[in-house]
Amino acid sequence: MRARLHVDQPLRESGQCLDLPPGAARHVQVLRAQPGERLALFDGLSDLEWQAEVSAMGRSAVAVRLLESRTVAAELPLAVTLAVVMPANDRMDFLVEKATELGAVALQPLMSERSVLRLSGERADKKRAHWQGVAVAAAEQCGRVRLPLIQPVLPLASWLAQPREGLCWLASPGAERPAGAPQPTLNPSLTLLSGPEGGLSEAEELAAVAAGFQRIGLGPRILRADTAPLALLAWLSLSGTG
Repeated sequence: MRARLHVDQPLRESGQCLDLPPGAARHVQVLRAQPGERLALFDGLSDLEWQAEVSAMGRSAVAVRLLESRTVAAELPLAVTLAVVMPANDRMDFLVEKATELGAVALQPLMSERSVLRLSGERADKKRAHWQGVAVAAAEQCGRVRLPLIQPVLPLASWLAQPREGLCWLASPGAERPAGAPQPTLNPSLTLLSGPEGGLSEAEELAAVAAGFQRIGLGPRILRADTAPLALLAWLSLSGTG
């Protein structure tokens, strides 16, 4: 299978020559690619995927030349941001990977009263960088050319105080299900807030409602913290919104 790689620099025009960044170069070297072999590259900045040719292989460097581009229509017409109180252990990795595959444009990691995972300072920065790497790998695999942005970790109260546009939904057990999927022509963006293991406290739900969030239910069963936002995202992808 031809390698498909994200390149963290602008890809501009046919004939452009560049050295692959270290991560992408290592991937090509592991595949034992030879000069003349083709790669698929994208920079995450546009809807273009580039065909490229390996022009030189060094001990640590891989040089390529861009050949031609094609437009990839892989994004949802509705821009969905998942605001999730971070689940514990490696479940956030899973959530980031699957949210990327399902088309989220951004993920906002949050901490709430009942959070198990709490991050701050350098540890939060390292986790954010790690999750962005998970998103890159998922985009390479699933065919997206746009990368979801992993936002800095924030306390829920601080995040709720920020202005936002578009529809705002709060996943709340027991609430009524949405009457239907949002129409992108009327509502180009949607922010979904989902709680941690144990859910949001009643005070936190009231604060979210006061900030403009509408409570919605996701069915009769209680979903795990890493399942609930993905269930909604999958529904949006398959309901005509995506």
